[in-house]
Amino acid sequence: MRRALAYVRNTWRALTSMGTALVLLFLLAFAAIPGALWPQRTVNPTTVAGYLADNPRLGPWLDRLQVFDVFSSVWFTSIYVLLFVSLIGCLTPRLIEHARSLAAIPVPAPRNLSRLPKHRVMVIEGDPDALGVAVSDSLRRWRRTTRSNDGFVEVSAEKGYLREAGNLVFHFSLIGLLVSIAAGKLFGYEGNVIVIADGGPGFCSASPAAFDAFRAGTTVDGTALYPICLRVNDFEVSFLPSGQAVSFAADTVYQAGDDLVNDTWNAYQLRVNEPLRVGGNRVYLLGHGYAPTFTVTFPDGQTRTQTLQWQPEDLQTLLSSGAVRFDPPAGSYPDPDERRKNQIALAGLLAPTAQFDGTLLSSAFPALNDPAVAIDIYKGDTGLDSGRPQSIFALDRRMIGQGRLNRMARVNLRLGEETRLDDGTVVRFDAVTDFVSLQVSHDPAQIWVLVFAMTMMAGLLVSLIIRRRRIWVKISRDEGGGALTVEVGGLARTDNAGWGEEFDRLVIRLLSEASEQPPGKTTTNTRGRP
Repeated sequence: MRRALAYVRNTWRALTSMGTALVLLFLLAFAAIPGALWPQRTVNPTTVAGYLADNPRLGPWLDRLQVFDVFSSVWFTSIYVLLFVSLIGCLTPRLIEHARSLAAIPVPAPRNLSRLPKHRVMVIEGDPDALGVAVSDSLRRWRRTTRSNDGFVEVSAEKGYLREAGNLVFHFSLIGLLVSIAAGKLFGYEGNVIVIADGGPGFCSASPAAFDAFRAGTTVDGTALYPICLRVNDFEVSFLPSGQAVSFAADTVYQAGDDLVNDTWNAYQLRVNEPLRVGGNRVYLLGHGYAPTFTVTFPDGQTRTQTLQWQPEDLQTLLSSGAVRFDPPAGSYPDPDERRKNQIALAGLLAPTAQFDGTLLSSAFPALNDPAVAIDIYKGDTGLDSGRPQSIFALDRRMIGQGRLNRMARVNLRLGEETRLDDGTVVRFDAVTDFVSLQVSHDPAQIWVLVFAMTMMAGLLVSLIIRRRRIWVKISRDEGGGALTVEVGGLARTDNAGWGEEFDRLVIRLLSEASEQPPGKTTTNTRGRP
C-alpha cells in the first residue's frame, strides 16, 4: 500500500512539474501539425474521401490513426487534458506561496551585508531613529518594515511582487484559454452555405440540412439551432485592373427571433470582416462567384429554368466550372423509365469576360463585362433517381461511362443565345447572377477566448517589465558613541539588468535624506562591486 501511494505521489509530482508542462505544451503544438498537413473530416469530408480514394494503401492507416480527425482524436485530447491537469497542479502551489509572500513582511537583513552583490557604507552623524524614519519615508514605493534593537536600526524593503502575480495571471489565463477553446468545440458549430443574390431564395439556419457544409460541436445535435433567415438583395464587388478584388459588399435582409413571428425584415450591409451578429451567431461573408441561368425547352414546348452556382476555377479571372441537371416536366413522359432517358444535363465553363482562342473559351477579367459559356449538352439518365450522392459542380462520370448519359452537342453561348438539338430541345443561356458564400458561426466561449488572450498578454507584459528587488539599510552607532555607520545592501531576485544603476540612484537618494539630518557632516565609504 505504501509503495502504491509513493508511486502515485511521485507520478503526480512529475506530472505537475513545470518541465512536464513545457513538454506537454510542445507536444500539443507538435500534435497539431498533422491537422495542417492532411485534410480534416470536420472541415471538408469530400476532400478526405477523395484522399482515401487516391491513396488506397496509406489512407486507411492514416484514418485508423485519426489523422483526418486530429483535433477530436484520442491522442490529441489526451495531451490536451494532461496539459490542463499539469498546469493546474503546477500553478496552484505557486499561487498559495505567492499569497503567503504578499501577507509576509520583508525578511530581516543578512548578518553580513558586505557579501551581497551590491553594498555601500556611509559614515554620518545624527540620530539613528530619526535617520531610520527618513530612510523608510524615502522608500515609499517599496514594501518596507523597520526593526529596532539595542544599538542599531534596520530597514528592510522589497518591491516587484507584481512580477510573480503577472506570471501567475499569464499561466492561469492560458488555462482559461484552453478551457474556452474546448468549450467552443463542445458547444459551438459552423455552417457554410451559398446564397444566390439579386432576389434569390435565401436560406434559414434552423436545421443543418439548410447548409451546404455543417460542422457541429460534440454536444450539438442540430435540433436547437438559432433560426436566422437571410436573403441577399444585391452584391457589389470592385476590382483592380489586375483582376484583384478590392472590396465585397452584400446588401442583405434578415429575420431573427421575434422578427420571424412578426415577418419583419431588417437590412444589413454584409462586408468581409464585418459580420452580422445576432442571437449569439455571426454571419460572415467569405467569398463570391457566379451562377448562370439556363432555360431548357423540351420538344413538347414545356420549359424548365434553373439558376445554380458554378465553382470558380481561376480566382484571378473567376473562370468557373459547373453542371446543371433538368428533369422533364410532369406529364411529358408518363413512363418513369422513359422520363429518366430524356433528362437533360449541362456541364462546362463560365467566363465572366469572355476571351476566345478559336473555340476555346477563357476569361480575361473577373467582372461581368461579356459573359459566355462553353457547355456540353447531355441527354439520358443524370442519376437524379439513383440515390447516390453527386457533386453539384460535376456530372456523374459513371453514367457517362456506362452510356446511360450521352453527349448531344458542344456549344459556346453568349448571353441570350440558344442552341437547338436534333430532337427539338432548345437550350438558352439567359443570365448570370452573383452568389455569395456565407458562414454562420456559433461559439459561446469566443468572448472568453478574447478575454483570456488579453489577460495573457497583460500578465506576460507585467512579468517582463517588473523586476524583483530587495534592499536593506543598517544604521548603527560606533562604539565610541559618535558617528553613525549606515550599511546599504541590495539584491536582485530576478535579473540583474539595470540593477547597478538603480542601486546607485537609490544610495544617492538615501544619502541626500541622511544629509538633511542635522547636525554634522556626512562622509561616505564604498565597498563591494558598483
